[in-house]
Amino acid sequence: MKPLTETARRRAFCRWYAAFGDPFEAAVRAGYPPETADDTATELLTKASCKRYLAALGASPALTVRQHVLTGLKRLAFSRVNDAVRLMLSDEPESIGSLDLFPVSAVKRDKNGSIELRFYDRQKALEQLLACASADDSQAAAEAMLSALSGGEEAEHDTASDGRTVLTEAENSDQLVEPE
Repeated sequence: MKPLTETARRRAFCRWYAAFGDPFEAAVRAGYPPETADDTATELLTKASCKRYLAALGASPALTVRQHVLTGLKRLAFSRVNDAVRLMLSDEPESIGSLDLFPVSAVKRDKNGSIELRFYDRQKALEQLLACASADDSQAAAEAMLSALSGGEEAEHDTASDGRTVLTEAENSDQLVEPE
């Protein structure tokens, strides 16, 4: 697999950031070194081109508390446990800071040196995500009913179709994440 261009890495960073809301994780998953990921993420989030691409993806550099909670629930529900297994199987992890241990709720080492890992409950995370999605659907239905009752005027914007249009434009344009 050939290495990503800088433009492709910036796009990947933006997509990971939009998905998880975690600047460090987004930078590492986009291929930036863990040692400089925090600084790189901060730099990228201040670039106008990345801000435009994030807006096109429906994310913003300033996430609300609700967005952070939903991001955390998504990570718990869908994250991989490869790094946790790597921690268990290695005697001395070289760089524990670079391991993604988000789904791990507890780490214990007994007298014999064995490691016990406990993970957050994926089922509960999925149930919470479903509850949030149901609440969002209910709110959208209520807004549609209010709009219909107030004269049948259509909403000023159609987020679904606008979002798809913007996303398609964002994915097809190299200009969105060019260096400034």
